Amino acid sequence: MTEEPFEFFDDDEFDDSPPPEEASNRTFLLVAGILGAILILSLILMAVYAMVVVPNRRSAQNTQVAQINAQNTQVAMASGLTAEAQSWTATPTATSTQPPMTATSSPTPVIAPTDTPAAGLAQDSDRDSQLTATMGALFTQQASNLLTVTPISTQLPSAGFADDVGLPGLLALAGAMILVIFLARRLRTSG
Repeated sequence: MTEEPFEFFDDDEFDDSPPPEEASNRTFLLVAGILGAILILSLILMAVYAMVVVPNRRSAQNTQVAQINAQNTQVAMASGLTAEAQSWTATPTATSTQPPMTATSSPTPVIAPTDTPAAGLAQDSDRDSQLTATMGALFTQQASNLLTVTPISTQLPSAGFADDVGLPGLLALAGAMILVIFLARRLRTSG
């Protein structure tokens, strides 16, 4: 028995020629073109953002900071002037003057002046001095609060992939991925 019972391979079935190439790669080229267009469009939009939007935002922020500083300076100066004015001797707001002591004849009786102040005058004077002291204390407290500097962080946190690698690294990675797509397609069709 020279005949083999099982023949799995037939020499005629194997052909060493490469498989026929596809007629067109339109779908692949269309997808690659769309991805390339998205990449270029995103680069253009990032450049516009970096050249136009960021400087405008920074100038608006600087203007706002300057306005706030000017307003704070005005408040501090007004508080300082108020404190300086309060440090001087207070001038009484209401003074009692004695009527002249000349004798006049009048049909109505005249009450002789006394040394006791009028009831409302003494209370108004005390209330004014209390109000002045309270306002002075409030302005002093406000001025000391304005002079206290509160630290504010101006740095962004540095964490994440984009902070470690940066924009050039991301662009290089995108280009490498497009290159891998082209090479994989080439190897698939040639092998």
